Amino acid sequence: MNAPHPNMPESSSAFPLDRWYVAGFSWELSDKPIARTILGHPLVLFRMAEKAVALEDRCCHKNLPLSLGTLEDEGLRCGYHGLLFGADGACKEVPGQLGIPGKARVRAYEVRERDQILWIWFGSSEHPVPQEEPPGYWVHKDPQYKFGGGVFHYEAPYQVIHDNLLDLSHLGYVHLRTIGGNARVHMEADTKIEQEGETIRVTRYMRDSEPPPTYSAAWPFSGSVDRWQEIDFRVTHLLIWAGAMEPGAESLSDPNRGGFHIRSFHGVTPETETSAHYFWTVATNPHPDMQDVTEIVRSQSELTFQEDKTVIEAQYRNMLRFSGASTVDVHVDVAPNRARRIIDRLCSRR
Repeated sequence: MNAPHPNMPESSSAFPLDRWYVAGFSWELSDKPIARTILGHPLVLFRMAEKAVALEDRCCHKNLPLSLGTLEDEGLRCGYHGLLFGADGACKEVPGQLGIPGKARVRAYEVRERDQILWIWFGSSEHPVPQEEPPGYWVHKDPQYKFGGGVFHYEAPYQVIHDNLLDLSHLGYVHLRTIGGNARVHMEADTKIEQEGETIRVTRYMRDSEPPPTYSAAWPFSGSVDRWQEIDFRVTHLLIWAGAMEPGAESLSDPNRGGFHIRSFHGVTPETETSAHYFWTVATNPHPDMQDVTEIVRSQSELTFQEDKTVIEAQYRNMLRFSGASTVDVHVDVAPNRARRIIDRLCSRR
């Protein structure tokens, strides 16, 4: 484990600390380092000897970003004067000299890979090292599901993305070409909101409703469907289980119900206080009598998330233009408001 670093975020952090944040996906780490800023910290991510590594993105010699360097078997070599850094952040070689200065090191972060998700620990001075292992995501290894995913960058605060994901009533207005459906049905969905500690669950049922285009392309529905949406909010990520089945075929509350399923993972990670990363995957259960439609579901989900990005970034630009203008809440704002209170409470503890 890494020792506390003198630049460790202290109790005034603008983000909840002492927890795992999503830093990316396993498949992103190939033959080149990746530059990525997380919670205000410029990082370089790379793979070394089958291990995911995250270092601060600067050489301690002349401050060139290490993400401009090259990967070698022994570590990451700076692209300016060739200093070589290992997974622990220590300099292992200075070309042209035998001795290595004792201070020749950069900060190394705690990183774990689990179910193809890269997690990075951001602790406080009280808990600089992980207090627990990162969460698993069984969907990525379940043979009944096939999945794909991607990464978006948002010019908007991460909590505005939370607002969007916790309020799926917007689907009928924003996503008519993919996972939308009848807008009024979405606004009037049978909705239940539960909270336990830092976790919020939103359950939405839309019985005997019109299947949206993505659903019809992926499953041989004969007419209307019973739809469900289950949203599980955690501080650093959300899980959404949506789907549909023939009307009245099974109980919508049955955890083993059949029909068409979309299980999606949403890692919402602050870049700065005004920008964010959005790491997503979408998994579906292909119908046995249809060709594999995983790519259709993935590509239409990507289109859906691009539509969300357009709306959210435009919303945030207008929030800045009309700074101080009053807004009103409506019935669909209950869960987003609860999530904001959770994060406000966690940040105020610091």
